Amino acid sequence: MSRIGRLPISVPAGVEVAVDGSVVKVKGPKGELTHTVAAPITVVVEDGTVQVARPNDERESRALHGLTRTLIANMVQGVSEGYSKQLEIVGTGYRVQAKGANLEFALGYSHPVPFEAPDGITLSVEGSNKVTVAGIDKQQVGQVAAKIRKLRLPDPYKGKGVRYAGEQIRRKAGKAGK
Repeated sequence: MSRIGRLPISVPAGVEVAVDGSVVKVKGPKGELTHTVAAPITVVVEDGTVQVARPNDERESRALHGLTRTLIANMVQGVSEGYSKQLEIVGTGYRVQAKGANLEFALGYSHPVPFEAPDGITLSVEGSNKVTVAGIDKQQVGQVAAKIRKLRLPDPYKGKGVRYAGEQIRRKAGKAGK
């Protein structure tokens, strides 16, 4: 039995979980998320907990068991607390400014780089070199943060670029380094 898959998901106060066939809907104070559960997996809601079960020990069922449980747990946490990722901009002249709900980056290119916030994502700027990506969908928050980081990946020689807060960049010695 999957160690993660068999753990019950506790539903906090103010969050509703509804199962309609293979569709799980989670509604909370921050919003609503839905997920379609793959075929052999079943989801049951009882006494303020959500239980995910699998019918057999086939390879596909075992793989989907823990995945489904984790996705539903992430949805519950997303609608109750939300998710956020912080990014730092490092480099001389590199900066970011908010333009309404969108961002405009100066990353050493000959032009400013605009970035539009997708639906369900809030972008906030602290100072001129810190960006916070927040939302209720964990996957979407991570994807948007990765797209922002990709605008100027951290350079291994000088360390300049966009990086996650706390990310350690492996530095390389240049031509003169021995």
